[in-house]
Amino acid sequence: MKEVDLVIRGAQVVSPDRIVPAAVAVAGEQIVAVGHDDTMPPAREELRADGLYLLPGAIDSHVHFRDPGYPHKETWKTGSAAAALGGVTTVFEMPNTHPATGTIEALRIKQKAAEASYVDFGIHGLLGDDTIDRLEELLEGGVTSFKAFVGNTFGNLPAPTDGALLEGFETLAPLGIRTVVHAENSSILQRRQKQMQAAGRIDAMAHLAARPAVAEIEAIGRVLTLAEWTGARVHIAHHSAADSLYLLREARARGVDVTAETCPQYLLLNTDHMRTLGGVMRLNPPIREPRHNQPLWDALMDGTLDMIATDHAPHAPEEKTRPNIWECDCGFPGVETQMPLMLTEVNRGRASLMDYVRWSSVNPAKAWGLYGTKGVIAPGAHADIAFVDMSRTGVLSQNKLQSISKISPWNGRAVQGYPVHTLLRGRFVMREGRLVQDMAGWGRSVKSVQRMPTAKPRNTEHYSSAILRTPPGVPETATPVGEIDWSRA
Repeated sequence: MKEVDLVIRGAQVVSPDRIVPAAVAVAGEQIVAVGHDDTMPPAREELRADGLYLLPGAIDSHVHFRDPGYPHKETWKTGSAAAALGGVTTVFEMPNTHPATGTIEALRIKQKAAEASYVDFGIHGLLGDDTIDRLEELLEGGVTSFKAFVGNTFGNLPAPTDGALLEGFETLAPLGIRTVVHAENSSILQRRQKQMQAAGRIDAMAHLAARPAVAEIEAIGRVLTLAEWTGARVHIAHHSAADSLYLLREARARGVDVTAETCPQYLLLNTDHMRTLGGVMRLNPPIREPRHNQPLWDALMDGTLDMIATDHAPHAPEEKTRPNIWECDCGFPGVETQMPLMLTEVNRGRASLMDYVRWSSVNPAKAWGLYGTKGVIAPGAHADIAFVDMSRTGVLSQNKLQSISKISPWNGRAVQGYPVHTLLRGRFVMREGRLVQDMAGWGRSVKSVQRMPTAKPRNTEHYSSAILRTPPGVPETATPVGEIDWSRA
């Protein structure tokens, strides 16, 4: 047998369907064998992982690494290091940086910054009124997917008009590309916030009052209507409300290709915590009342919600602790704490490790066209593995976060279950709970391995592309739209 680079022995390998004792052999960047100890090839290095579980590295569909534009909040190097320490091997980074990732020039700046990444990554391009004509160019330039900020958030990017959103979906639908949507109704949010401010409300609960669940319900319904009409693939970001879950269920029953994520903060935190933590808890959509927590758990368990993401959104502590809630930046770090938080709930019996693997890795890999290469511990896949100790206990500390942002609502929370090693494409980026410093830059774009499933055939006669371009059978010299001589009509 040919010698390989690494054989891992003594661990339990976790898939969505089972947990089995098995050894894993790694050659180069790939897994080459999973099976009984006796079937493993000779290796240059052997690692005993007795008592540990091997999980496919987590894939976080929603992070903000703030680079370019806001390096005092986070950089690609610090954010990706936090991911590596959290058992996350692939991230998808959001476009509301400065400049926003809506032009080739801005994309190149971000790609340059991403050269420092410890983990693999995708880049969401911006879908907005000003970028509609550049979507295909951005795809060719390296974006893996798009983000539409239908609700306003950090960066104050203007929400796309419904016409632009429709046109963007029409462009992307036949290409099979998925668009992430921040689904809140911007008109409701802006009007309510102005009313709160006019009334002198500066308390933390005013933020929730300005962003009621109906804003999420309406926006999700609108997005799903446009997706169904065009055949576009969409992904609902940071689903926060129990009241809008029925929209996902009904849309899927009609054949809409929609995926959805929620975050640990919507599962585990609520307004009871907001009253104590104030601006630290400000994020979009807001933390809601306790009645929303359990239905979101139930939706994960029954498949209505597909995955866990973090909306890792770091800010400096002073930007989160101002007395006026409207002056507190929205979001907090999460990519490093997600796995310990969720493993703690597994230990409490709320879900199984197999469920967690489905939410953290398998379903994200499928949604973004990576499954088989990522999201699974099997021969031929990238050797992306989180080694997890389910018995290890600890207390989360914001001061010990790898992220530049040293402020977190999880500070002081007891957890049980930690990633202790993180392997990315066959090389350790975190070992024994410590970052492997010389691995900065090992991460690379997943664009080259992304294979989105073929788009479903649709009736395209309503597409803007069919309206704006010369119809089949019409000579190219036909009078272009907008140049008709109406005096002869």
